Amino acid sequence: MPRLRSSPSRPSRPLLAVLGLALAVVATALRGGEAMTPIPAGDYRPITRATTDPETVPVAAFLLETLPVTNAEFLAFVAAHPQWRRSRVSPLFADETYLRHWAGDLELGPAAPPDAPVVHVSWFAARAYARAHGRRLPTLAEWELAAAAGYATPVGRDEPEFTRDLYAWLSAPTPEPLPDVSTTRANLHGARGLHGLVWEWVDDFDTAMVTGESRADAARDQNLFCGGAAAAATDPGDYAAFMRQALRSSLKARQTTASLGFRCAADLPDSPSSP
Repeated sequence: MPRLRSSPSRPSRPLLAVLGLALAVVATALRGGEAMTPIPAGDYRPITRATTDPETVPVAAFLLETLPVTNAEFLAFVAAHPQWRRSRVSPLFADETYLRHWAGDLELGPAAPPDAPVVHVSWFAARAYARAHGRRLPTLAEWELAAAAGYATPVGRDEPEFTRDLYAWLSAPTPEPLPDVSTTRANLHGARGLHGLVWEWVDDFDTAMVTGESRADAARDQNLFCGGAAAAATDPGDYAAFMRQALRSSLKARQTTASLGFRCAADLPDSPSSP
């Protein structure tokens, strides 16, 4: 009798996870996703402020990652820090939708391309990732200062092409899966994807001026709720800034969403002393 040829077996899930992790690490290395760009010092002008707050907030020069953190980079992080894997993360630090678009603890799957920005991550997880890499999350003022730049000038809202692209993104539904982080156009500083991909965590997101409890907060200006916020706005026409502030005001640190990712920042190294 002729010998029956056995059919090739499919790789096991653990093997797929190992292969996926190896590919993620390689993709991260090839992409250079941890490259940082210097953001020059400047002044951040909050969209709304209490009457006792300064009109502008000075921001020192700092470093910002050129691209948002990707699925591949976050996969390498959770592989090295098992407490942040989907099946092990504490409910104190992430809600039930944490990394829900991944195929498994160490498997990305079709809904999470390696070079797409990682989403469904909490503020706690984003901060842990940054600390593991010797970095931090940018402050609200830092992020807004960096994101204010257009394609060719420091003030993007004065560039018709920039504002056109910004509001086209804001008016469109979040695509599934998300696109590659490198597909977005660089701004004046060389940062990509501050607009046009996902919203991003900032370290002090919970200091947004407009909150659900602002009526009861005696320390806040009474104009900082409902329509009064727009009336007291420094730039009533900056609709995108209002949207970002509204989002930040609604967030909890353990919360995750399908359109919220992050990138890391760092202080500039001290200048060498003069001889």
